[in-house]
Amino acid sequence: MGWLGKVVGGAIGFALGGPVGAVAGAVFGHAFDKDGSDINRDERRSLTGNEAAQMTFFVAAFSMLAKLSKADGQVCQDEIESIDQFMTQDLHLNRESRNIAIDIFREAVNSPEPFEGFARQFYTTFRTQPRLLEVMLDVMLRVSTADGQFSAQEEELILSAVHIFNYPTEGYLKLKARYVDQSDKYHAVLGCDRSDADDFVKKQYRKLVNEYHPDKIASKGLPEEFTHFAEEKFREIQEAWEHVKKERGL
Repeated sequence: MGWLGKVVGGAIGFALGGPVGAVAGAVFGHAFDKDGSDINRDERRSLTGNEAAQMTFFVAAFSMLAKLSKADGQVCQDEIESIDQFMTQDLHLNRESRNIAIDIFREAVNSPEPFEGFARQFYTTFRTQPRLLEVMLDVMLRVSTADGQFSAQEEELILSAVHIFNYPTEGYLKLKARYVDQSDKYHAVLGCDRSDADDFVKKQYRKLVNEYHPDKIASKGLPEEFTHFAEEKFREIQEAWEHVKKERGL
């Protein structure tokens, strides 16, 4: 995540605009002040398109999770631990990146910007990457159910993201089943139901393996953070397939 070090070091400027730009400006502006950086703004280069996309992913993701965590009135310890797991195990953030993510989370929790604003900006940047949108919804569900409950306020926000992302309702229900209904978790991971025919299940498995294969993800030039997450997702798909295959005798 080379762009992050450049931003914190004051060697790069950005002009993302919108809710993401507002939170990023507050967080990274504070970082400039703490570092005592007085580099002339004219000497800083602008973000490249890929760097802007990576920053949007990073800032919007943790901002949406912040708004979601506070949806039911308070941020609980289970939600914090779930987000920490997302940072360390899924995104493999180092200490510096993790601290920045925490700063973004804290800034977004108290930001006047609504959840929907971050979701729209995320969608604008990644609307051609449906699997990245799906992964973001998956993470939202994981965090919102971390405390063993799924409040109406939390689901209302997630459903607004489903609408903004143009994500199919049927697909959302299958994502939800991974966390709210654990009785058929492995079929849900593969995007199918226990009642589906074997041929359909095989087709879903092959489709997901193709879309989340590390080589395929790397070739799309997606944010580095998503590449790490996709690798974990690929392993999850393989694990689900082994369970479903054994259960069905395939």
